[in-house]
Amino acid sequence: MNVHDSERIAGLLEDAGYAPVNPDETADIVVFNTCAVRENADNKLYGNLGHLAPVKKNRPGMQIAVGGCLAQKDQGDIVKKAPWVDVVFGTHNIGSLPALLERSRHNKSAEVELLESLEVFPSTLPTKRDSTYAGWVSISVGCNNTCTFCIVPALRGKEKDRRPGEVLAEVEALVAEGVLEVTLLGQNVNSYGVEFGDRFAFGKLLRACGSIEGLERVRFTSPHPKDFTDDVIAAMAETPNVCPQLHMPLQSGSDAVLKAMKRSYRSDKYLGIIEKVRAAMPHAAITTDIIVGFPGETEEDFQETLRVVREARFSAAFTFQYSIRPGTPAATMPDQVPKAVVQDRYNRLIAELEQIMWDENKSQVGQTVEVLVAVGEGRKDSETGRMSGRARDGRLVHFTAREGVRPGDIIETVVTYAAPHHLNADGEILSHRKTRAGDAWEAGKAVKTKGTMLGLPSVGVPAPLPQVNACG
Repeated sequence: MNVHDSERIAGLLEDAGYAPVNPDETADIVVFNTCAVRENADNKLYGNLGHLAPVKKNRPGMQIAVGGCLAQKDQGDIVKKAPWVDVVFGTHNIGSLPALLERSRHNKSAEVELLESLEVFPSTLPTKRDSTYAGWVSISVGCNNTCTFCIVPALRGKEKDRRPGEVLAEVEALVAEGVLEVTLLGQNVNSYGVEFGDRFAFGKLLRACGSIEGLERVRFTSPHPKDFTDDVIAAMAETPNVCPQLHMPLQSGSDAVLKAMKRSYRSDKYLGIIEKVRAAMPHAAITTDIIVGFPGETEEDFQETLRVVREARFSAAFTFQYSIRPGTPAATMPDQVPKAVVQDRYNRLIAELEQIMWDENKSQVGQTVEVLVAVGEGRKDSETGRMSGRARDGRLVHFTAREGVRPGDIIETVVTYAAPHHLNADGEILSHRKTRAGDAWEAGKAVKTKGTMLGLPSVGVPAPLPQVNACG
């Protein structure tokens, strides 16, 4: 979701007349689009701002803007801690950035503007997309859940849903541009429809995406187990272009911890959903999020998490050590788990997951996979001669490259080797289909002006400073 917001920021800046710069050139404007989910986001932001302070001092007129969730959380504190920041904007007023930059320049002072509710649904803003073959499409913003560890509802607000017609119109427009794959985005996609009173709206939306000619892959993130219904499973299984992939956050396998987290489901329900998904789509790849060391978590609770992990057999997992986020109920809970204990449990969880993911990937050896060659992942490695992309189930596949294969094209190949986090296909490419997305990538490469678009996570800063990345 933050990456998609960054694409909108880039689109706004381009529409306002700003141009890209080379990574080795000094930018006139540097924009940080921040996250607030984990503590290291704060450290990363203020560390990067510190690096830029002497640069700005030696470059009159340079502007620095900070937006996103951390800006919404810290608000005016940002300019107190880093008085060389020119603009602070929040999650609800991304569209104000060009005007705030101009106002700051005119007034020669910092401009801090943060709204408490959404001003304009972000998808109405111009977008500078990073990819010719894949696009993010927001179906909702905000969240109505009250998970005790999560600060997102306080920063993104209550759930706001787009009407299905608006979503489908955006998808159709992307496909008309050559996009092959769309990911539907929401803090809780399967509660989509709550605003207009249709609890089956998300399943209907998936089926509607299936009727869009030229749309080859549909993904979505993230659902919440408490809202996951059988009609969504049926829609996934019965809609050919919906990928056999499900990212469904677990957070903990302990019912006691789930209750303390206010997650509104228990481990049996979670495993039951996975069982139904695999019954409908036997080869579906299921991924998850897990938090270790939530306040009050005992060794017995942690063992329950390991039990669910073994039963669920995830193909990948995003794992987190719990960190206190000020403003959340969990921050003031008793029985905070000591850091050393959290680290030990985290290490054991990783070891368990690595073995399971490796075993699951080994089951793919010998299988023919359809790979959408990816930008970034799609670059040829000069040492191995491989390119990379994603299979329909989301697995990363490195394959032996051949002349003419471009990011955005689709190839078929056979998996020859499995590692915990990727697959290798070192044999012949069985088929290669050139696509309009690949044509667009090739055309863009031919005419591409030097540099990186201001406002994207990678922003031009002068050497020897490191590349500046979006926090979180």
